[in-house]
Amino acid sequence: MALKAVKTKVSLADKAYRELKRKILDNELHSSQQMTEAEVSVLLNMSRTPTREAMLQLASEGLIELKPRHGMRVKPISIDDMQEIYEILTGLESTAAALCATKGLTKEQLSLMHDAVDTMNKTLDQDNLTEWAQADEQFHRYLVEFADNNRLQSLVSNFIEQSHRFRMLTLKMRPKPTNSNKDHLDVISAIENRNSEKARLIHHQHREKSGRMLIALIKGVGLNHI
Repeated sequence: MALKAVKTKVSLADKAYRELKRKILDNELHSSQQMTEAEVSVLLNMSRTPTREAMLQLASEGLIELKPRHGMRVKPISIDDMQEIYEILTGLESTAAALCATKGLTKEQLSLMHDAVDTMNKTLDQDNLTEWAQADEQFHRYLVEFADNNRLQSLVSNFIEQSHRFRMLTLKMRPKPTNSNKDHLDVISAIENRNSEKARLIHHQHREKSGRMLIALIKGVGLNHI
């Protein structure tokens, strides 16, 4: 009986963590928003214990800060933060692209990457930018996962999550991202041809260009942080 209770508690805490994290990353909870533990508990429709555990985990990841007797505050991301994050993602993902080309990918892996780009094309034709962004993020995750380097994957996953809020905020501000789809196909082609330097260069230029554009968009509307 005790073991079953522990499993239920862990499951509820994980559910609370995932849902609260999703609300923060999708900007449903805005930058610098403050909420008491009781308010978060009501928002999640959860009891205080799993809510508190979720908040502690998110605080350890740097998404929120906990304030004694005041609950939590969603931590803002500054322009300087995003500049650093995109610089790191540019370098690490470019390395992943080169590793994929050097090691060679299976037909199944290449098919998954092509499927992600196909979804990007279809959703872009439908002007569904939210689903386009999901497919785009999936492509980037495949790229890093298939590089088969656990430490690289762990680092990139953390920074992709940190950049997610930024990307979702600028999603409808940016020009239609047709060039992004083409860049991804060019990276796949370089990987298929086992050309590691070309794969690295194409993806490096792609990430660098995207980062500059998104930061310029935020600066253009007069924001210093989100």
